[in-house]
Amino acid sequence: MSSARSILHLDMDAFFASVEQVDQPELQGKPVIVGGISDRGVVSTASYEARRFGVHSAMSMAVARKLCPHAIFLSGRHRRYGQISRQIMHTLHRYSPVVEKASIDEAYMDLTGTGRLLGPAPNVALEIKKQIFTEHGLTCSIGLAPNKFLAKIASDLDKPDGLRVIPPETVPEFMAALPVTRLPGVGAKTVARLKELGITLCGHISQYSSEFWEAKWGQRGRSLYALAQGIDHSPLMPRRKAKSCGAEDTFAKDTADREIIKAWLLHQSEEVGRALRRIKCQGRTVTLKIKFNDFQTITRNATLTRPTSCTQTIYHTACSLLDKLSLSRSVRLCGISVSQFQARQAQLSLFPERNPASTRDLDRIVDAITAKYGQQALVRGAVLDLKDKK
Repeated sequence: MSSARSILHLDMDAFFASVEQVDQPELQGKPVIVGGISDRGVVSTASYEARRFGVHSAMSMAVARKLCPHAIFLSGRHRRYGQISRQIMHTLHRYSPVVEKASIDEAYMDLTGTGRLLGPAPNVALEIKKQIFTEHGLTCSIGLAPNKFLAKIASDLDKPDGLRVIPPETVPEFMAALPVTRLPGVGAKTVARLKELGITLCGHISQYSSEFWEAKWGQRGRSLYALAQGIDHSPLMPRRKAKSCGAEDTFAKDTADREIIKAWLLHQSEEVGRALRRIKCQGRTVTLKIKFNDFQTITRNATLTRPTSCTQTIYHTACSLLDKLSLSRSVRLCGISVSQFQARQAQLSLFPERNPASTRDLDRIVDAITAKYGQQALVRGAVLDLKDKK
């Protein structure tokens, strides 16, 4: 088994809430819930004190308030979370050049072949946990396994502040007792279909051949069989690039008022444009997302002749798409995304009036001020009262 990979998965414990508890010591030991603080928002993260009352991520904030009415509810400080996330990723890069950031609070790291240089992988994991706690006061849970999906499962087994190792030789026994619900990509419908066959554990899947599953569900069936054996050859992708950049908001009250919707689109265009400029990318396709009060969701998009990261261009394109829609029902949510990226380049425009220097200068000035003083330092008049409408 010496040729087996050694993959580490790190998952920060209740990341957003934990950051708030570290930055504000008076919150330590108290239930903290971070997310959209209106009743129509959703929970991003709940501290472990709040989780004891049944609160969890992606739960409706209205339900969370009923379960834990005495909690401290916070809208969050995403700039702060991003800052700490970057520092944690920098820590991981001290141990291996092959680090894949999976999200703001989790990452994979390849420790294969580093034993002679760094020592046993479990010791490295303990050192990383100690360093993160010393530097940030935060705990994390780590899983070590021969592949990515097993490492991720392992990191979730002993939360919070856990470390679980799945050695290669124990994989068959571990997988035999693993519920099928823990397999990636296996949702409620697949679980129900498996249950009809009397299958609830991965070991039950392995009782049938790969050919059986392939005949039943095609390539998906063959992949299911491989995962049930603990087989996953997925490589780490250290430089995975975003394919789109977007923002969306759920309204406090459904509305068909186009001016209110456009005010939100302006707010979202600022957020998306600022993010694009920060990563030095431009996109050609602007997509408008509308969710009606009956939860029907529609999208409309427009492809520009030239890529952009300009707030005004994104906004005007989204408004144009909105103007073409018939709002026969009230709207619950709107959103904007920009995709079809290309690296930003300084090019002369054949139609400079569509992206005048004054607009580009405005974006640069606003970016500089908000980077230094926060996003509330400069707010366009049209979005001043949006907080009251969310």
